[in-house]
Amino acid sequence: MADRLRVGLAGLGTVGAGVVRLLDANAALIERRSGRAIEVVAVSARDRTRDRGIDLSRFAWLDDTAALAGHDEVDVVVELIGGADGPALTLARGALSAGRGLVTANKAMLAHHGLELAALAEERGLPLKFEAAVAGGIPVIKGLREGAAANEIARVTGILNGTCNFILSKMEAEGRDFAEVLSEAQALGYAEADPTFDIDGIDAAHKLAILASLAFGTRPAFGDVGVQGIRHVLGADIAEAAALGHRVRLVGVAEAGPSDQKGGGLFQRVHPHLVPIDHPLAHVTGSTNAVVAEGDHVGRLLFQGAGAGAGPTASAVVADLIDIARGVVGTPFAMPAAALAAAPRADSGERRGRAYLRFTVEDRVGVLAEIAAAMRDAGVSIESLIQRGTSADGHALVAIVTHDGPERCVAQALERLRGSQSLAGQPLWMPILG
Repeated sequence: MADRLRVGLAGLGTVGAGVVRLLDANAALIERRSGRAIEVVAVSARDRTRDRGIDLSRFAWLDDTAALAGHDEVDVVVELIGGADGPALTLARGALSAGRGLVTANKAMLAHHGLELAALAEERGLPLKFEAAVAGGIPVIKGLREGAAANEIARVTGILNGTCNFILSKMEAEGRDFAEVLSEAQALGYAEADPTFDIDGIDAAHKLAILASLAFGTRPAFGDVGVQGIRHVLGADIAEAAALGHRVRLVGVAEAGPSDQKGGGLFQRVHPHLVPIDHPLAHVTGSTNAVVAEGDHVGRLLFQGAGAGAGPTASAVVADLIDIARGVVGTPFAMPAAALAAAPRADSGERRGRAYLRFTVEDRVGVLAEIAAAMRDAGVSIESLIQRGTSADGHALVAIVTHDGPERCVAQALERLRGSQSLAGQPLWMPILG
């Protein structure tokens, strides 16, 4: 057997403690599969006194997290701190600069600084692994980077945030509204006390930026991802979707088109969608994640499983450590960082498709005519229009499904209605997944 792989672990939260437990529980199996023992030798976290249910006395404790990067006994650093910048980025840069491999679950850091870190790792011939950064224990990074490496990927779609999917599934199953289900998700530990990153789509957008880079050979470009979360979705929207043979899901979509064509470039968006009942993503429920990749030779690939939690995420971290123990380095984003293209952002207005629009309106004569006129003047063709009964506050819901058409026309129609006295709230627009 080769010498053991010595790990410095930063962050001892749910996932960090899970990594220690997994390495302990499956030590013999991991050694057989990797050809060498993998052992944590040093750790760092904010609170040294906290009881994490694991024996930390056997590890060197470093109060200064950045010091892990230069620790003499550490071969590879595992960063589980989180955050796009700050201590996590300092540690990542320090580890690679000091000649240590890096394993991270930090999707925000990679979405913002992945190109820099990949170039630094490649310059020094070091591994930079991040399977745990997207979709927890699902091996989607390895699947795109290695399994589908011979394919040109046409499109990647995915349910990338378990909190949002849990909330939408619960609303669907029980006919409840968003705020009530969010409170329950927080009580059960599925949502953070401050759920903004989850419910506003930011977490999913970080992950989509990483997937798009791997799929299309482009630089991670979080700033180019259009983001809309789920906080404005009503139980009534989910009921209307069901009546139309669809389910509401927060879906990330990435698609690359020729930049010399109208609407071309890299399209990236996280947004609530109406998903047809016969689409694989319509059947993803609870906190599960799923990613669909469409290759020109392999066809449709579906990756599905637990997207978060101590066990699944720790499994992905340790899988990366096993690769490093085996001597697998590779290029972090499937091709050299210098070869990653700076793709222009696609004009979403040129995308064609059907859409669902919901308006909360004053229940009076002329409202439907005003909405229909705005649609007509913007060139939006209406497939169906449904008005539901008046609520206790005197408002009614109007749901519209459009025929196939460019998104800019829908945007123009909504702009025409901005400030209308007939509307009692902000309209909701959801694309219908094709």
